[in-house]
Amino acid sequence: MNLRNIRVVYRKELTDSLRDRRTLISMVVVPILLMPVLVLGMGYVQSKVLSKARQEIPKVMLLGGENSPRVMASLRTLASIEVVPSSANYAELITGKQIRAAVEIPRDFDAALERGEPTAVQIYVYEGELMSGFAAQNLSQFFLLLREKTVRERLQARNLPANLIDPFSIRQKNVAPKEKVAGALFGGILPYMIILMCMSGAMYPAMDLTAGEKERGTIETILCSPIARSELVMGKFLTVLTASIATAVFSIVSLAISYQFGKNFMISAAKAGVAAPNLSLSPLAILAVFAMIVPVAVFLSAALLAISLFAKSFKEAQSYLTPMTLVVVLPAIVGLLPGVELNLRLALVPILNTSLISKEIMTGTYHWSYILLIFGSSCVYAGAALFAAVKFFQREDVLFRA
Repeated sequence: MNLRNIRVVYRKELTDSLRDRRTLISMVVVPILLMPVLVLGMGYVQSKVLSKARQEIPKVMLLGGENSPRVMASLRTLASIEVVPSSANYAELITGKQIRAAVEIPRDFDAALERGEPTAVQIYVYEGELMSGFAAQNLSQFFLLLREKTVRERLQARNLPANLIDPFSIRQKNVAPKEKVAGALFGGILPYMIILMCMSGAMYPAMDLTAGEKERGTIETILCSPIARSELVMGKFLTVLTASIATAVFSIVSLAISYQFGKNFMISAAKAGVAAPNLSLSPLAILAVFAMIVPVAVFLSAALLAISLFAKSFKEAQSYLTPMTLVVVLPAIVGLLPGVELNLRLALVPILNTSLISKEIMTGTYHWSYILLIFGSSCVYAGAALFAAVKFFQREDVLFRA
């Protein structure tokens, strides 16, 4: 195999790809614009939605409460809720978002508190709905304070100290470095995004350099050149790989810049009631994750190139590669799920193994045995995909499929 010929083909294909507006859009524009939209856009929307939700006074319906004027009057004077007249179809009103929650006060609630009898309050909510959750939180806070007040009064009536029911306090303090906290939060999503960008960056060049050549009728001219077919496919493969890695690099740079600007939105979200810890992503961990994903980029580039060779047109190649998106995305999503831990069996599953080990690396944990095993297996899969691409390119029935 002549390296000079491969370099000539690579330079020619790369130059043609960079002249193509669609390639530049998929390789440069999309990753640069996508990350700010995800980080800044989602952060801005989240802060606005939460801020607006916090400012809105939720409508709450009081049910029952017969012969309990004290608790009913206290609920009606709460500034954090708006009490509406009771109705039998409260469940429909809650699910229809006409009211946010309803609270059922048992009969003779005030008397039960005075006698020290056990009683229960039922809060009806729309589970998963933001405003309903805020309304339930306000109601729960009211009854928790009422319960504490009742307990204190009972202790005072018996000349017992108030700290009798609270003998000790529980405090929670984070001992993990900021890098580990950030790694635990972003360790799953960051490798997933990079893998997805690697595939999206490689997809269009792979289709254009194979099915696109067939559709334009230039594949015959290229095959007539005095260059071995293995050298031709290697030059095309390097072009696709360059687009894949460049897309990933642009994505990482754009993500880093967006993250720095997005801290303001995180602070705003914290003011709206969402925790926004002081995070710091380790550059070394990001470089290590990128190094682990390089064999995956090689595997994806070669696989996309090999599959695209079977298509007779660009549109047909799209129909072939669209299902492969699911094949790539599903293992990466599995790596995001809580409870999925890296083991010897999963370390041999393509893409999933890279996603899992990247999560570990982002938290500062380096399992070198798994790292070497996963990197080696990924290289084997990449080599097999590249070997298949070369073999397919040498078959006339694939290149000129009727």
